[in-house]
Parts: sequence; structure tokens; C-alpha cells
Amino acid sequence: MGKTLYLECNSGISGDMTVAALLDLGADWDVLKAVLDSIPAHGFSVEKSRVKKAGIDCMDFHVILDREHENHDHDMEYLHGHDHGHSHDHAHSHDHAHDHGHDHAHSHDDGHGHAHTHRGLAEITDILDRTAMTEGARTLAKKIFRILAESEARAHAVPLDQVHFHEVGAIDSIVDIVAVAVCVDNLGIDQVIVPKLCEGCGTVRCQHGILPVPVPAVANILEAYGLPVEFTSVQGELVTPTGAAIVAALMTGSRMPDRFRLVKTGLGAGKRQYERPSILRAMMVEENGGERDVVWKLESDIDDCTGETLGYVMEQLFAAGARDVHYTPVFMKKNRPAWQLNVICTEADLETMEHIIFLETTTIGIRRMKVERSVLKREIRKAATEFGQVDVKVCRVGEQEKFYPEYESVAAISREKGLPYRTVYQAAVNGAVLAAGCQSCHRQPGSAPPGPV
Repeated sequence: MGKTLYLECNSGISGDMTVAALLDLGADWDVLKAVLDSIPAHGFSVEKSRVKKAGIDCMDFHVILDREHENHDHDMEYLHGHDHGHSHDHAHSHDHAHDHGHDHAHSHDDGHGHAHTHRGLAEITDILDRTAMTEGARTLAKKIFRILAESEARAHAVPLDQVHFHEVGAIDSIVDIVAVAVCVDNLGIDQVIVPKLCEGCGTVRCQHGILPVPVPAVANILEAYGLPVEFTSVQGELVTPTGAAIVAALMTGSRMPDRFRLVKTGLGAGKRQYERPSILRAMMVEENGGERDVVWKLESDIDDCTGETLGYVMEQLFAAGARDVHYTPVFMKKNRPAWQLNVICTEADLETMEHIIFLETTTIGIRRMKVERSVLKREIRKAATEFGQVDVKVCRVGEQEKFYPEYESVAAISREKGLPYRTVYQAAVNGAVLAAGCQSCHRQPGSAPPGPV
């Protein structure tokens, strides 16, 4: 079953903040470590720890580089273009804020260290192909890097295959992006909600000189993917190119459900110190009442059709795919008693439903309305009873399950065995409850079910 992730980026977002938040949500550290150990490069190790930001306990994810590959975060010195007496002409890039991505002495895949190595998209793709991870994680990592490559290609006006990453090609940034992909895949996330990205202001010094915040790579991603952004008065780069690319690759919507259940919260710490705590909050949420759905409702008032005709129309509508059909007694003009026909269907079935209603009834008009509804997640299971197998609809409310035996399945056994309908119905409920209790809780048969019937 898919999961919905909400990312609260009030303090921006970066690669290491995202990894930390996902680990705090419950991503498997052993699975992540095994993947990172398989990256065909050396000179790094990783660790996770607990840190405090503004007194709040958070997860920290840290890529530790050896002396040959060590990078430093000089961005705070470079705000507004000031160097505070330092002369740093190393290959700093735009994502130095949180992902430690300066390009000092990276290692090639043959294991030999060379200073200022710049990897292109092809080299990074080769590294990803040789890393032992699931295909889902690999696809996501490649997507993030491609988004970054496209933003850099546009910034420098060069073809995609000629883009050479300065900082995101560094091993610590490769580790961050691979780690994000592995954690998202491990958690089974398929929906990601990001209401907005909060970005700072001022300038930063990078390899190409002094640049305004947001830097060109981030601005290009914001524009290309229509990401919602709010500029703040914080002096500094809150959204890194890696962070922006992660959101562009993952985001499926910007609006939270009207009502939802908070399943779990993860807090990821950033490395910077600003006036607002550098924290990325990630929340796993579940919509209350089920999933949202959109259907169409057709209405028609009918006062001159026989009961037999109306019954036949209902059969035809259900056979054509109607989700529901019912009649409501009403009084029309001049106090004429009549029936209001109501049909629930999908947009694809609208024309078919209206054709049946016009053809088979005396109505001359149909009202149509697009409506939202909340539906519980459901599935059909087989329940074992002393009378035979019965189809049971199982609906989920949070972690609880409700059981509804299917009418035709119950009725067929009732007719065949000559048993009361209610007897077979209750036996099917009991069988479904027993099976659910054994499967989900490893309880012995006959023990209490995991939730209400």
C-alpha cells in the first residue's frame, strides 16, 4: 500500500537534511549502509547521530571525507560576496550549503585520487549503474541527477552531455542523492506533498564568482518544474540545487488533505546556523475517512413511468457500469408524485448512462454534477466458512479493518445449502476476522481480531 510524505521546507531543503529526515521516519539504516558501501568510489564514510536544533532533537546524516577528499562549508563567509580575509579559489559550487559539495580531490572510479575532478552525467550514471540498489532507487537517483544536469546546462548554455558537475559530482553529494533515493524506495513512498520551498536572500560566492540567492541552478529548477517558493529575509542559501532537484523529482502535489492522520514525523538537521532552526520536517500522513475520489452524479425527475420500467432501467444502468443507482420519492409541479432517478458514474461512462436514461425513460432532461467523495481503501478476500468459501469486501480505516460479505456470494451458498442468509453472512464475517487476526498479528486461531468488525 502506497504512502504519502509531507515535506515542510520552512528552513529550506538540502540532500543531507532529506536523508536525515527520512532516516528519522524509519528508513532502514542497514539497507542504506549496504548500498552506500557498494558505491564504486572510496574516500568517504557515513554516520548518523542525534543533534539538537533550537533545543529540538533531530537526526543528522553526515558524510565524512578523508583528508584527500575533505571539503569545507565556507558559504557563511561568502554571504554578500565577503571573504573575510580568506582567499578561497577552490571549486566551490552552488550546493555547498548543506551537502558539503566543494570539489577538492575527488576519486575516479579506478580508485586514484585526482584534485578537482569534474564528473559529467555519463560518469555519474555509470557509478549509479554499478551501485547495488533496487531499480526503483536507481531510477530515482538518475532522475535527480538529470534534473540537476538540465539546470546546469541551461545556466551555462551548454549541451546536456557537456555539463560537468563541480560540487554535485563530488562523492559526498553522490552519496546524499543515492541515500535519498534508497530511503524513499525503502519507505514505500509514492505520494509527496510540498506546499512551498522557503529560500533565503543575499549572495554566495561559488566557482563562477558571486551569485545571487537563489543561485541559477536552483532558479532554473524552480521555473522548469513550477515549484512553489517563498522568499524570506534570511541571509543565506536555504534551498540547494540538490534539495530543489529532490523536490522536483519527488513532488506529486502541493495541497494537503483537508483532514488527515499523522502517522509519523521525522526531523532532519541541516549543517548551517541561521536565525531560524535549520530543520527539515518530514511527516507520513494518511487521509482521514479514506482516499479522495471524483465521480459524476446524474439526476432526473420522472412522473410518468411504470414501476416495471424503472426497475428495468436500474438493471441496464448497473450492467453498463454505474457505480450506484437509486430512486427517491419526490413531489413535482402541481403536487404530482414522482421518482427522482440518481446515478453515480465515472466521467468516462457519462454518455452511456445518459443514453440509457433518455432511451428507456420518459424524461426530457438530466442534471449532471461533478462531486468529490471519500472512499475507504478496500479489497476482496476469500473467507473460509463451514459452508464453503465466501467473497468478503475488506475496508480499511487507518489500521483497522471492517468486513462486508458480498451479497451474491452469500446468497449463492444460502440457496445451495438451504440456509438462512444471515447464518452464512455471519459465518463469512467470523472467517474473515479469524484470517485477518492470524495474518496481521500472528495470533493463534480464536484470539481477538486486530480491530472492530
